[in-house]
Amino acid sequence: MATRHIIFIPGINPKPPADEHRALLWRTLLEGVRRADVKAANNLQTHYAQFHLVSWNQLFYHEQKDISKDMPWVKALLSKPEAIAQDIRDANAISIKINRAALRVVDQRPFLLQLLPERSRKMALDLDRYFNNTDQVASNIRDLLKQILQPLLEQNEPVLIIGHSMGSIIAYDTLWEMSQQQVLLGKVDFLTLGSPLGMRYIQHRLLGWQNAGSEKYPLNIRKWINVAAEGDLAALNGNFSHSFKAMLDLKLLKSIEDYNHGVYNFFRNEDGLNSHRSYGYLVNPVVGRLIADWWSAP
Repeated sequence: MATRHIIFIPGINPKPPADEHRALLWRTLLEGVRRADVKAANNLQTHYAQFHLVSWNQLFYHEQKDISKDMPWVKALLSKPEAIAQDIRDANAISIKINRAALRVVDQRPFLLQLLPERSRKMALDLDRYFNNTDQVASNIRDLLKQILQPLLEQNEPVLIIGHSMGSIIAYDTLWEMSQQQVLLGKVDFLTLGSPLGMRYIQHRLLGWQNAGSEKYPLNIRKWINVAAEGDLAALNGNFSHSFKAMLDLKLLKSIEDYNHGVYNFFRNEDGLNSHRSYGYLVNPVVGRLIADWWSAP
């Protein structure tokens, strides 16, 4: 059997040093797989070398996060088997619904962005810096993924790319470049977690989006699975089988599957429930089952 590889691209904000971050992501990913399929987890845990992290955040932010701040919360997450009633209430709170409605309005009318809270405006500035390729930062970030992915494609190795949040945008753009500009052969499977790729504001700035027909999309995705947790405001419009239906119509990939109802990210820290955090997505048994099935596929 060919050697399988998992490539993880994290989302925005500074992250811990790459080695520490990779180890913690691996720990939560393994736990999520274990909750879904113990046999698959036992096999997967011996393949840490095939788990790759695209550590782009240091290049973008020029700072790192102290991992010790996350450790107690991740430890609590790992000991928690599922979402509790309070998590479900918080993910479906009135405030979340109001914020989601506001984001939908801004997604259609981006000039209203300045009316959003400071955190959302800061996120928009980070996205602007990426999409404008300020100081070639976006190109340099995509090169980090290419350095890992290109040799694997050339060796015809099975690859699962996991893009969390802004990491899904980086992955999508990189795949478009590699298939449309570099014309590299090979396909990957694509798992997006808490992804904003369904937003109109994002889509119109993706590489290739102004093109027509098959030139508009990446050609190197075999299967695409999207998971959007309840209450995750970053994952606005999580129905990718609709947003990217043209890819299916053009037969550019085999399938697009959405898991956007009844999935709860139950990561909590001192600020309460955070339905967007990568650790919470990875430890979720729904995501664990998807990774286990991919890892164990013939």
